[in-house]
Amino acid sequence: MEIAELGEFGLISHLTKDIELKNAETLKGIGDDCAVMQYAADRKVLVTTDLLMEGVHFDLQYMPMKHLGYKSAMVNLSDIYAMNGRPRQMTVSLALSKRFKVEDLEDFYAGLRMACEAHGCDVVGGDTSASLTGMAISITCIGDVAADKVVYRNGARDTDLICVSGDLGAAYMGLQLLEREKMVYNEQLREARQRGEKPESLPPFQPDFSGREYLLERQLKPEARRDIIEALAKADILPTAMMDISDGLSSELHHICKQSHVGCRIYEERIPLDYQTAVMAEELNMNVTTCALNGGEDYELLFTVPLTLHDRVSAIPGVKVIGHITKPELGLQLVCRGGTEMELKAQGWNPLRR
Repeated sequence: MEIAELGEFGLISHLTKDIELKNAETLKGIGDDCAVMQYAADRKVLVTTDLLMEGVHFDLQYMPMKHLGYKSAMVNLSDIYAMNGRPRQMTVSLALSKRFKVEDLEDFYAGLRMACEAHGCDVVGGDTSASLTGMAISITCIGDVAADKVVYRNGARDTDLICVSGDLGAAYMGLQLLEREKMVYNEQLREARQRGEKPESLPPFQPDFSGREYLLERQLKPEARRDIIEALAKADILPTAMMDISDGLSSELHHICKQSHVGCRIYEERIPLDYQTAVMAEELNMNVTTCALNGGEDYELLFTVPLTLHDRVSAIPGVKVIGHITKPELGLQLVCRGGTEMELKAQGWNPLRR
């Protein structure tokens, strides 16, 4: 069987289905944004790890090293917030080919430290190794949460409201913009070589990013939503289920519904979009709703709350109610602007898909 037949989460499930937790301190293993351990009566420890590979998760032709360090940290910080926790420590492991210089790594760590300092997280260790194929980044983040405040993916219940923070699809549009300008640049290089010119003789390439700065920021410099966690706590709201939107809204809703044994109904007209996202999607002849549902890398929070908290959660700036949880037999449905319903399929980012 080829790995692509299972996909990322199918492979994880296949490899780990027989793993039994032996230690009483291990409360939650594989299957959520973080593993959960408890060593003291009043606190739970959260641990998350992410692996980022050059050529799969990032392209150094347009990703500055400082931005890469910042984003690498934010990816992990976001997982801690998705469990309603606070990040405390981080370890960083890098595999590097010979083309990287000390200055490159200084820039990477400058961005990473900037992210960690902004979120009160200590860099406490890691590892380095050689690589024959470019750069690989593995980061582990450790956080904690009050024992009665941890939020999993499996707590959503019928009639709960489905909420998201921020807006969706902008990071994906930023990626499309960067890829478009990369293609233009590479085509200029190809034509220059055909004319017998050296690439260094060409005038500096000026990518066309005017009016699209927000899209670039969402792709190159995402922000983990600590502010939403703090706002929920201030409003005395504990979500019933939560996760961050890294692989796309559609895929994340499938995870919550599968683990909570429920269905859902979301409304197309309520999905939050930024103006630049809509304009860029139209320019590229792409459906903006599809981009918002499946683009990924937004690192916004998707969470559910009881229906009785509608007014309280709606009053939080940056949070929008987009639907509600239903009984499992009703499935996962998207209500389109015209009123028609269609099955919501998980079509978000899957690095192991064919």
